[in-house]
Amino acid sequence: MFLTETCIQVRDMTRRFAEDVIRPMAEELDREERFPAEIYDQMAELGLFGIGVPEEMGGPGFDTMTYALVMEELSRGYASVADQCGLVELISTLLVQHGTPAQRDRWLADVLAAKTRVAYCITEPEAGTDVSGIRTTAVRDSDGWVLNGGKIWIHNAPVADIGFVLARTDPEAGRRGMSIFIVDLHADGVSRGPKEHKMGQRASQVGALNFDDVRLPADALLGQEGRGFHMMMSVLDKGRVGIAALAVGIGQAGLEAAVDYAQQRKQFSKPISEFQGVQWLLADIAKDVEAARLLVLNAAHKIDTLADATKFCSMAKCFAGDMAVARTADAVQVFGGSGYIRGFEVERLYRDAKITQIYEGTNQIQRMIIARELLAKGAVA
Repeated sequence: MFLTETCIQVRDMTRRFAEDVIRPMAEELDREERFPAEIYDQMAELGLFGIGVPEEMGGPGFDTMTYALVMEELSRGYASVADQCGLVELISTLLVQHGTPAQRDRWLADVLAAKTRVAYCITEPEAGTDVSGIRTTAVRDSDGWVLNGGKIWIHNAPVADIGFVLARTDPEAGRRGMSIFIVDLHADGVSRGPKEHKMGQRASQVGALNFDDVRLPADALLGQEGRGFHMMMSVLDKGRVGIAALAVGIGQAGLEAAVDYAQQRKQFSKPISEFQGVQWLLADIAKDVEAARLLVLNAAHKIDTLADATKFCSMAKCFAGDMAVARTADAVQVFGGSGYIRGFEVERLYRDAKITQIYEGTNQIQRMIIARELLAKGAVA
């Protein structure tokens, strides 16, 4: 699989940005749990938000392959920053595919410019993996809608300006009774829970949102009423490619740190890189990072060529997430006791990796999707 010249140019630009701007700040951002607005402003100037937005709508118009490469390189710098890129990609994709011209004119440019901060609001206490269990409701009134309910674990909730909120509009219609609303999170009736303190990716702001008789205009509805569940699910293949690429970036950073340390650290009067046990650790990290990268690029290629991509996206996300956890643990092992100490990059990478097995659908769910696809469509590649 060959990368186009454009892919390579964008990848290399992002790599330089991650190395020069993001990576030097990663330890501080992790320690302070700070939203790095200044980094996001620079990313917006470089066109790293809304990578798939068509040029005629103000985006760069790149493909999923390019998006995957950008996510890996940003994550190699710091996964929390890549996470923001992935969030904007999902929101901008929803606007491009389902928004009215008026909605796109109102929101899209400022979202891509990092002037408007967004949140993707699905998860509830009784609706995580099982999205059909959501209880947030939107009821019609004379002027529009009235929104009630609450969401938890929402990325950007403490800082977001608008939320794309999945709510139930027809209690009797199951998955066909859900709709998406664009909600002003500064409106009356919207309240926020405290910022959560997480194990990893600590500069990604996460918290709860509560809606108490929030009045929405009629044009707050995104797309068709009753199609919200299907619209949210329609962007998940691309979302899973993004998280898989993010996991690859974490693994790649761990590999680089481990190789460098193994050549510098001496025991028994020679570098530990000369010991076969350490060499095998490095080899295992390298082969699995590369395998995960190829799965990601293959899944991205399937999306870009309009092939049936679901199985391949779930494979990439599942394998890459498991790889990131297992192989950053190996990177910590190469560092020995130092790898267990705050301030060493591999300690942070190990913590950052864990969530990649959980969000965008747990890896157990990915295995169920893969099996379902196999049983329904056969095992032929």
